[in-house]
Amino acid sequence: MASNGFRETTFQELINEGLLEIGDGYRAKNSELGGAGLIFLRAGHVSDTHIDFVGVERFHQELTPGLTLKVAKPGDTVITTKGNSTGRTTFVSADMPPFVYSPHLSFWRSRDDRKLVGGFLRYWSRGKEFGEQLGGMKASTDMAPYLSLTDQRRLRISLPPRSYQQAIARILGTIDDKIELNRRMNETLEGMARALFKSWFVDFDPVRAKLDGRPPPGLDPATAALFPNHFEHTDAGLLPKRWTIRSLTDIADLNTSTLSKSDHLDQIEYIEISEVSRGDINNLQFYSRGEEPSRARRRLRHGDTALSTVRPDRGAYFLALDPSPGLIASTGFAVVSPKTAPWSFVHAALTQPEIFEHLGLQADGGAYPAVRPEIVGALEVGWPDRAEVLSAFHRSCAPFYERAACNRKQSRTLAALRDALLPKLLSGEIRVRAAEKLVEEIA
Repeated sequence: MASNGFRETTFQELINEGLLEIGDGYRAKNSELGGAGLIFLRAGHVSDTHIDFVGVERFHQELTPGLTLKVAKPGDTVITTKGNSTGRTTFVSADMPPFVYSPHLSFWRSRDDRKLVGGFLRYWSRGKEFGEQLGGMKASTDMAPYLSLTDQRRLRISLPPRSYQQAIARILGTIDDKIELNRRMNETLEGMARALFKSWFVDFDPVRAKLDGRPPPGLDPATAALFPNHFEHTDAGLLPKRWTIRSLTDIADLNTSTLSKSDHLDQIEYIEISEVSRGDINNLQFYSRGEEPSRARRRLRHGDTALSTVRPDRGAYFLALDPSPGLIASTGFAVVSPKTAPWSFVHAALTQPEIFEHLGLQADGGAYPAVRPEIVGALEVGWPDRAEVLSAFHRSCAPFYERAACNRKQSRTLAALRDALLPKLLSGEIRVRAAEKLVEEIA
């Protein structure tokens, strides 16, 4: 036992004492998937910030009894164990749907919360002690990075007293809970904007209501009056009277702002595709000017939507609102800059689920299927005959996106605080009360 009360031990010793369980995932056959049963969670759905359940596969329901040993439990710490993503960690919360781990995932599970707090393992997995051991294990083979169960059993851990484990889990968990709340709030806000776009410009609900002699639901009389009361047949199909179909390049510019040697920037804030997921930028990479990757070329302006052309079905996109001059995206993004349409309209149009499905079908290539930017530019949208319709949409939806941007800014501040506190708490460098006070002030 160290002088600070921390116990130096290993995962194997904790397993032998009945305090810890570790395991890996289920090796599913293709024939077992495609049903409506338990979720099969692949490593690609796991990030350091959350688990993304969008687009997950499911087992056939009758297989459920045979999968129970590989089903996640609240309190599990989850680790990706194979490939370049090895070492990503996340946590299973009580409100997540039941799921089965895939072979590229492992879990650490406390079997006695009186001595080993699951929430402590959650944050130990993000600390220096695990990170250094992980780096050595990943480098021990010439093959792709891999963290085996044997390697995991050898892990050394400095285990503090239970009360201190609880404090770490509580303090850092409070921060992550607020970040997660912001993320879910943003899903709701942006979902509302997408739903309104679909209602007005895809399903034409206000026009259908007026055609049926009903007032369009949710619209004030002035806004309702902007929509025609019947349809007409066009070459593009049935459209509201005097409406047309426009391609994206008719209403926006595509990849028009590129970083050049003449741009005077001291620092580049670089956005890589792998760090973007459904509106969230999980991490920025900072480079001194001239040291940035060659693919750091897409400049961003206010209102731009950046959409990944690599594996576009995964939904790697984000909206740039008041970006800093040094914010630069990878050339793997198609950057769409509004021209004759409000940025809220363009962003909502590009983030409809059907768009990602369509682009995924258009993608070609081997390991990294991609679409050409021109395919993004060729996407079509319903275009009203009156600009006031677009203005009304922007008035309704811009506040949703702006609120989401504020939430993301707060979450970045909270994440920076968490990352600053984590090593100090794990090492005992900072007192619990001092850390709690910092969290109270910012959260």
